[in-house]
This record gives sequence, C-alpha cells and structure tokens, in this order.
Amino acid sequence: MNNRQITKININGFKSIKECSLELNMINILIGSNGSGKTNFISLFKMLQNMIDGELQSYIAKHGGPNAFLFFGSKQTEKMSAEFYFGSNGYQFTLSPTTDDRMMFDGEWFYWERSGRMRIGSGYFESKWQEGCKNGIDDYVKPILRNQKWRVYHFHDTSDTALVKQIHGINDNIELSTDARNLAAFLYRLKNTEENSYNQIVRTTQLVAPYFEDFILRPNPLKPDSIRLEWKDKNSDIPFIASQLSDGTLRFICLATLLLQPFSLMPETILIDEPELGLHPYAISLLASLIKKASVCKQIIVSTQSVELLNEFEAKDVIVVNHQDNQSVFSRLDSEQLQVWLDEDYSLGDLWKRNILGGRP
Repeated sequence: MNNRQITKININGFKSIKECSLELNMINILIGSNGSGKTNFISLFKMLQNMIDGELQSYIAKHGGPNAFLFFGSKQTEKMSAEFYFGSNGYQFTLSPTTDDRMMFDGEWFYWERSGRMRIGSGYFESKWQEGCKNGIDDYVKPILRNQKWRVYHFHDTSDTALVKQIHGINDNIELSTDARNLAAFLYRLKNTEENSYNQIVRTTQLVAPYFEDFILRPNPLKPDSIRLEWKDKNSDIPFIASQLSDGTLRFICLATLLLQPFSLMPETILIDEPELGLHPYAISLLASLIKKASVCKQIIVSTQSVELLNEFEAKDVIVVNHQDNQSVFSRLDSEQLQVWLDEDYSLGDLWKRNILGGRP
C-alpha cells in the first residue's frame, strides 16, 4: 500500500457503529446480514468526500439531519468522530449537532505518528483542511486529501428511466460517474485516448455476453454535443441501445469499465455496494478477477451478500459485519483460525452458510 490509501480507520458514534477500529488492506470484502451495518460503513466515505469538497452541511441536510448520523440519535450520542490513517499520516475530526439541525466541527486535526495530532481548528461548519495546521505536516496530509477521491459506486438502477440509458453530454467524461450515467461519454473518451483499456472492456464484456461485438460510440447526429450508449450484436448490423441489454449485462459493463479503466483515471479508493446484483455466477467470477487486478494499485472496498463472490477471495481479504448488542461490530477473518476448515476443502462460502464466520441473521 502507498501513503495515499487508508491503512486504518477509527469510527465512534456514527449511525449503527458505536465504535470501530479496523485496519484496511488493498482488498476488503464486507460480508454480513441485512441491516448489519455494511452500508453504514460505506456511507461514511460518502460523508467524508462531501466534507473534503466543502459540502458537509448540504449532505447532512439531504440525508436526514444530525440524528440520522449519530448512533441512536443525539439523545444518546452527543458527537461522532472518525480517524483516517494513511501510513504514518492521518486526518481526524469530531462533529456535534447544533440546535439548528447542522453538524459543527468540535475539532479537526492532521496527524503524524512522530508528533501525534495537530489541531486545525474548531467551531465551524465546513472543513478547513485546506487551511491546514500551518506547519510542515501540511505538506504531507493536504496532498493526500486533495488528490484522494473516495467514490462509492452503485450500479443497481437499470430501469427504463435509468440515467445510464439516457442521452447525456459527450464532454462529461473526466471520470466515470458513481451511477455510470455518463458511461457512453466515458467509453467514447477511452476509445479515442486509451485504446488498450477500451479493448479490454470490450473483450471482457464478450466473455459474459458472447453475442456482443462492440459499442457504437458516436455523437448524436441531431445534437453533436451529446451521446448515448449503443452497441452492436455479432449477428446483426442494426445498432441496439442500452435498453436492449439485459440488466445483468449492463451492470457488468459498468463494473468492467470501472475496474479496467487506466489506473491514472481511478480514484485511490474504490467502494462498490453489492456489485453481484443480477450477475450470473460466471460473471461474478470474472468480477472477482477484475477486483484483484485493480487492487494491484488501488484500494477496493466491496459490500456483498454473494457466496459466489466471497469464494473468490482469501480469508485475509474478508471483514465480517455482525449486529451485536444493538451495534455493528467489524472483524477481519483470521486465516490461521480457519485453516483447519479450509484444509478439509470447505470454501469460505460454505463456512459463511454454516455460520462459522458469523455475518448471518
């Protein structure tokens, strides 16, 4: 891991997470029952990104106000805090609710392991990380926060009104949107500037959809500054649109594009919520290989309920989320403790179904 990726996270008083201290690897597969807290864990990164972007209060207001973010609400939890460590450096904050339904910074800090945490300030409503501590630690932590992007990808919506199926701006292609709404524009960019990555996406799509030949990526003839996703069947010369792909195939294309784009275009930490939805078991196996390939350079955090996906990874990659004593409890699997089972040819999925791993209702 490099110093741009999260090596450890501490969380207190956030949603269903009363307290959590967790080391993160390059691959982190979260398993657990419905309502165990997997999505809450991932949502912390959404809040963090909005905080770094200077949009904390807007995010809080749109997602239910302070009570929705504090463990059992403000009557039980007076404040929440989080600490993110990037090797020897870190970023920390504490937030408390106000009478006007906002969250105020009780404190904000940078961290260096040799000198501890250094205060940025307190008593304000949007992060002042860009101002920093006005000492040497700024040169290390500020570039991490400036260049790091925590993106939570969710490709579940494949309905007729899904944005990925609509016409959109051809120049909306700087990065793949978290809901893939700009998929056509992004693929258009890759085809013209990153041919190797584009060809990998096409070939990988063909593995799960043998009838698929290629994308048809062209500006809209009536509106040249717009584009929509079209594709070609091997047995037909007629262009098809995204609505004529199966839901699973369209979701897989989104995932393949995310994980096969050039490393230079990926965020440092990629979070994917339940990517297995609607995928054939073979496609899930391919997805796992794409995750492993991307994890060579990028940190991956995946929430899943798929036994098939779990079976593709090692015990050290897996974090089990249990709901115990009215709170979410996170623990990474211990390979040595499970070795006696694995030596008997039990898979991780088998052990999960038998409740050996936990993470079940």
